[in-house]
Amino acid sequence: MSTFSRSERVSGHVKKILTDILKKDINDPRLDMVTVTRVKLTSDLKIARIYFALAGSKKTVNDAEQGFKSARGFIKRSLARQLDLRFMPEIEFYYDETFDYASHIDELLRSIQTNDKKNIKSY
Repeated sequence: MSTFSRSERVSGHVKKILTDILKKDINDPRLDMVTVTRVKLTSDLKIARIYFALAGSKKTVNDAEQGFKSARGFIKRSLARQLDLRFMPEIEFYYDETFDYASHIDELLRSIQTNDKKNIKSY
């Protein structure tokens, strides 16, 4: 039987609630297309690192970061109302570069395949 730590259980709960808050309660256009990819809580539950993904340019990512910065208080209050914790963790938002990196690797693999097909001589 797999056991999860309390921070992992609370992280999953925070992610679910935050996704609902972003869908229903926040009207900031900078956060419309944001997807929460993961939430990592420290073991003492004092800091919640929230990772998000967003399709678009660097400017779009910067705009989303500014949107999160301006909505931080509202998000924290909304989370606090729905979480049953003695202390609400500080929340920090980070852009998740995993998808960008995966896209880059995919492009590299495609270019290798294209180059291999050009180098194969047909007999």
